Amino acid sequence: MAKQRGCAFAIMPHMKRRSARSARYLDLELAHVDLVRGGRRVLRDLHWRIRPGERWVLQGANGAGKTQLLKLIAGDIWPQPRADTRRYYRWRGELSTEPYGIKEEIAYLGAERQDRYQHYEWNHRVETVVGTGIQRTDTPLAPLTAAERARVGRLLRRLRIAELAKRRFLTLSQGERRLVLLARALASRPALLLLDEPLNGLDAVNRERILSALRTFARARLPWVYASHRPEEVPHGATHLATLRRGRLRTASRLRPIPPAPRRTAAARSSRSKRASGLPILIRLRRASVWREGRLALRNLSLEIRRGECWLVHGANGSGKSTLLGTLYGDHGVASKGTLWRDQPTLGGTLGDVRTRIGYVSPELQAALPRAQSARDCVIAAMRGAYLLDGAASAIERRRAGTALERVRAQHLARRSFGELSYGQARRVLFARALALQPDIVLLDEPYTGLDAATRRRLRSLVEERIRAGVTVVIASHHKDDSPRGATHELELRAGAARYCGPLRGHASVRKGLPS
Repeated sequence: MAKQRGCAFAIMPHMKRRSARSARYLDLELAHVDLVRGGRRVLRDLHWRIRPGERWVLQGANGAGKTQLLKLIAGDIWPQPRADTRRYYRWRGELSTEPYGIKEEIAYLGAERQDRYQHYEWNHRVETVVGTGIQRTDTPLAPLTAAERARVGRLLRRLRIAELAKRRFLTLSQGERRLVLLARALASRPALLLLDEPLNGLDAVNRERILSALRTFARARLPWVYASHRPEEVPHGATHLATLRRGRLRTASRLRPIPPAPRRTAAARSSRSKRASGLPILIRLRRASVWREGRLALRNLSLEIRRGECWLVHGANGSGKSTLLGTLYGDHGVASKGTLWRDQPTLGGTLGDVRTRIGYVSPELQAALPRAQSARDCVIAAMRGAYLLDGAASAIERRRAGTALERVRAQHLARRSFGELSYGQARRVLFARALALQPDIVLLDEPYTGLDAATRRRLRSLVEERIRAGVTVVIASHHKDDSPRGATHELELRAGAARYCGPLRGHASVRKGLPS
C-alpha cells in the first residue's frame, strides 16, 4: 500500500474496524523476504503472517535460521534488497513498512541478549534490570519510581522469583538470569513477544514458571513466537507451527500434538559397572568454598574425582553446578581453609597446562569466546589453553582442529566467525574445542542446550565414546535424557552444599535424582 512521501505510517481503513484490544498488539506480515548473512543465504523467499492472538512455535535444525529470522522480525537485521519484498508492521491503526517506531514494541529474549550482560559486565541489581524493560533501555537511565518498583515487584512475584530482587545479575545462575530477562521483556508491555529457546538451562521448576506465564497469555491477545528444539517443551496454548528447512518456511494453521521423544531406559542411561576405588585421583576438593560477586556459591564441598569416572551433577538453578565446573576448570578460586588439588603429572602445574588437558563446554565459555575469531581459531586457541589465538597456527594445529570440527560435523563452519554462528552451531564448536585437546577430563555444563535432537544424539555418542576410552567426565544437566551411558557417580547440590556425593545409588536413583 502506498504511503505519503516522508511519512513512516499510513492509516489502514480496515484497521479502524479492529477492536481496541487487538490494535494494542502487533500484526506482522513478511513476503518475498531473503536474508544473506556472512555471504550465506539464510532465508529464501519467506512468507509469514503473525496476527494478534496467534501463538507460534518455530522449529528447525541448528543453523536453519531461526535466530536470524527472529532478529529480522525484531528489526535488528535487514533483509536482502529485493523489489517485491514486503515487511509490514500494523499497530494501533497504522501501517509501517520499516521497524522504526515499532522496534521498541517488540520484546526479544534469547541467549545472545543474555550473554551481553556478561560480556559488558552489566551487574545491576535484578530489580534494576527488570526496570530497564519499563524504561526500554539496556542500562538504567534513572532511579525507578515507587510505581515502577511496584510494577517490577508484581512481575517478579508472577514468575515466583521475588527473592532475587536485590541480587546482582551476574551472581545468578544461567536459568535465574533467563527468568529475570523474561520479567524484563514483560515489563515493557510488548506488542509482540519473541522467545528464542527460552527454557535453555532451566531446571524443572523454572521451566514450569515460564510455561505457566505463557499459558496466561493464551487468555490475552498478545502474539508470541517460541523457538525450541525440544517437542516436550512446546507451551500449552500454542496455536500455530512454523518450520524452517534450508531457508524456507512452512506454516501450519493448526498445531498438531508432537509426541515426546522416546526416553532412554534406566539400563541404557547407566550401564555402570562397579569400578575399583584404587584408580588414580585427578582432582580433589577438601572443604572447598567459592565466592562469586560477594555471594557464597559453593559451601564446604569435599569431592574426589578419579580417572575413568563419570559424574552426574544435578540440582536446581542457583544450586552451584556451573560454579563447581568452572572451579574445576580454573575459572574460580577456592576460599582459604579449603583446597583444590590436581594431579600435576597428568594435568600440569600452571593454569594454562590444566586447560590443555581439560575439555570444557558451558554457556559461560560460549559467551566469553571472541566473536570475531573464526571457528577454527577458537578450536586451536583451546590447544594453547587460551580463548584468543595469539600467533599463527601450525600445520599440526590446523589439522587437529579440522579433525575435531569434522567429528562434530562442523567442518563447513571452520572459516566463519564465531559471532556469525547460530547458538547450536556455536555449541558444536565448543565440543570440537573439547575433543581437539584429547583431554583427560571433560567438563560439560548443560552441554546440549540449544541443540536439535539429531545433534544431541550425535554429540552424546561422542561423549559416551570418550567414557568407554577411560576419559573422566563430569556433566551437569537438567534433562534425564542427557545422562550418558556408563555414569558411575552422582553429586546433588542444594544451595551450594552437597546433599549426596558418591557412587550411583542404583538405576532407580538416577531416575529420581535427575529432574525431568
